[in-house]
Amino acid sequence: MADPSSMNEAILQIKTLLWGNSVKEEVFNRWAQGFIFSDDEPTALVQLEGGPCAVIAPVQAFIIKDLLLQGAPNTWRDITSDKQDALLVKASLEIISQAADDPPYYSLVHIVHGDDGDEDDNDGDGDGDGDGDGDGDGDRDGDRDRDREEIEANERDSEYFHSRLRIVETRNLDDVEKWLTSRIYMFKEQFGVLLLLYTVVCTKGLEGMANEMSDPTEPAIDSTYGYGSQSLINLMLTGRAVGHVWDHDQNVGGLELRGIDKQNAVGFLAFLEHLRFCEVGTFLKSPSHPVWVLGSETHLTVLFSTDRRLVSPETPAEHARRIFKKFDPEGNNFIPSNLLGDVLAELGLCSDKEYIDIIRKKLDSESLGIILLAAFMDEYYPEEIQTCPDTFPLLHYNGLLRSNPDNRIIYHTGDAVLLECTVKCILDSNPMLTVLQTKWPSIEVQWNGNITPSLN
Repeated sequence: MADPSSMNEAILQIKTLLWGNSVKEEVFNRWAQGFIFSDDEPTALVQLEGGPCAVIAPVQAFIIKDLLLQGAPNTWRDITSDKQDALLVKASLEIISQAADDPPYYSLVHIVHGDDGDEDDNDGDGDGDGDGDGDGDGDRDGDRDRDREEIEANERDSEYFHSRLRIVETRNLDDVEKWLTSRIYMFKEQFGVLLLLYTVVCTKGLEGMANEMSDPTEPAIDSTYGYGSQSLINLMLTGRAVGHVWDHDQNVGGLELRGIDKQNAVGFLAFLEHLRFCEVGTFLKSPSHPVWVLGSETHLTVLFSTDRRLVSPETPAEHARRIFKKFDPEGNNFIPSNLLGDVLAELGLCSDKEYIDIIRKKLDSESLGIILLAAFMDEYYPEEIQTCPDTFPLLHYNGLLRSNPDNRIIYHTGDAVLLECTVKCILDSNPMLTVLQTKWPSIEVQWNGNITPSLN
C-alpha cells in the first residue's frame, strides 16, 4: 500500500491534472458512472451522458478487439454476466499495462466506504497478490450493499469521491489482473469509469503525463463541456499521453511536438482530419486489429470489421509512403529535394551521393526544388500490391442511448465497397462517410436499414 501522505498528494495532483484547480460538479456528474453493458447488445457499453466517451470508447474498442479473436459477432449476444466481467477485466488490464513504464509499476486506484476509510487498505501491496482472501462471500455481499447505499447517499459528489480514494501498488501484472477480477463490481458501480481513468493516470505517473502532454497546465477534461482531451484519448488508446495523432515526434517551428511512436493495437480516425485540423498517422490509421475509435468534434464511437485483411502487414510500398510522409509534416505530398537522401537512407535504399544527385535530377526534372510523392513511388514501387479487399463488412458502435434508433444500443452493420475512382465528396449531411474517407478515400457504405449511424 502507498504511504498515506504520498497517496493523498498523488490523488490531489491527479485531480488537478484532470479537472483543473476546481471541479465543476455538473461535469463531474457526467463522468460519475460505471461500466454498464447494454441489455440489447450484451457486449456493448452504455454511456449515460456526454464526456466519458474518452474512457468508455477505448475500453469498448479493446473489448471488441478481444471478441473478434473469439468468434463472429452473431454469437456475441449469448454471453453470460461472468463473460462480460471477464471482457471488462481483460480490456482494463491491457489499457493499464500499456501505460506502465519499463520496468512496470502499477498504481491501482479504488474507493473505500464506511466509517473506516482504511478498511480496504490491506487488500494488496507492492509484493502481495493485490487481494485478500476476505471473510466469505456473504460478508462481501453485505459490504457491497452498504457501499451502494453510501454511494447513493452521496450521489455523485466529487469531494466525497476524492476523499475515499486509495492506491494499491504492485509490480506484478498478474496481481493487477487478480485485483481487477476481485473488484470488478466496483468498476460497474457509480464511479467505475473514473476509477479506471485514475488508475491509468496514476500508473502512467504525474511526471510521465507532464512529459508527454502538450500543455500539462490545461485540464485533461474540459471544464465547460466535459470532453476528454486528445492526450487523454491517446493515453487510453496507446499508453502515451501525447497531444497529437501523427507518427513519431515532429519539429514544428522549433517546437518538438509528441506523436504516436509505434503501430497500435486499435486505431483512431478523426472527422477533423478532412479539414486539416489534425493529421492521423499510419500507426493509428493502420492498427494491428480491425478496430478504430472514430472521433467527431464532440464524441467518440467505435468502428470495426470481421475482415482481417484490412490490417494486413505493412507492404514495402506502404512503409515507403509512411517514411516519405515523415519528411512531409504538412501533408503536401512532396518534400524538398534536398531531403531525398534522408528518405532513401531511412528506407535502406542506395544512399551514394552520386546516385542521389542523379535520381534527384530525374525526379525533379524541372528543377522546382521538390520531389513529389507520386513520382517517388512510381520510381521505386511501380507495381504496388493492393492488400486491402475491395468489399468488406463494417460494424459501428455508439454508446449514447439518444444517438441510437429507438434508444437501443446495438452494433449497426453495413457493407463497404472501395470504388475504382477516388470519390472525395465531403458531405455535411454524411459525417460518417467523411471520416471513413480519411482512411479509405474511395469508400462507399450501404448501411442496413438505410440508416447511417451517428458519430455524435
